[in-house]
Amino acid sequence: MSVFRKLLDKIVGDGTPPGFTGTLDEEESVAESAECRSGGHLVATSLGLWVPTDDGPRRIGWHLISKATWGNGELVVTEADETGTAGDAVLLADRTPRRYPLVNPGKLPHAVHRRVTGSIRSRHHRDLPGGGAWFVQRKVPGQDGIVLQVRPDQGTDEDAVRTVAAEVAAKIREALQ
Repeated sequence: MSVFRKLLDKIVGDGTPPGFTGTLDEEESVAESAECRSGGHLVATSLGLWVPTDDGPRRIGWHLISKATWGNGELVVTEADETGTAGDAVLLADRTPRRYPLVNPGKLPHAVHRRVTGSIRSRHHRDLPGGGAWFVQRKVPGQDGIVLQVRPDQGTDEDAVRTVAAEVAAKIREALQ
């Protein structure tokens, strides 16, 4: 961390809300935050969304938020887990959506929407045996380049997903050379 940033943080703070116990990365900056009715805060930063958990705040990278919706005073976040790879593609599976009722949302819902959609470079859905899959190219905060993520629909044949994901990743790699 630069000397200037350390001094600035001492004088004006790092932008985190009072009582926030998460540890920001050196180059991570706060965009918006809001208090949750159930305790803790949602904190949108340059690298992801900090959410309250029983073990303390945890950051979800923007590239691992499949969906975030705002309505009726709560932000609903669907987080994805990386479940494997197929060639250069990363396979994902969505977790159960989590609801975060907010005391005073301010600009947080807009900031989350902007960051999630801003990480997407392209996306399309492809029909596959037993269902289909979303193919999404995303920017990962703090890293160079784009990652291909593949999120199969429930019931889709896993072997078909892996095969097509590897083929698509190879074609993208060839196109970039």
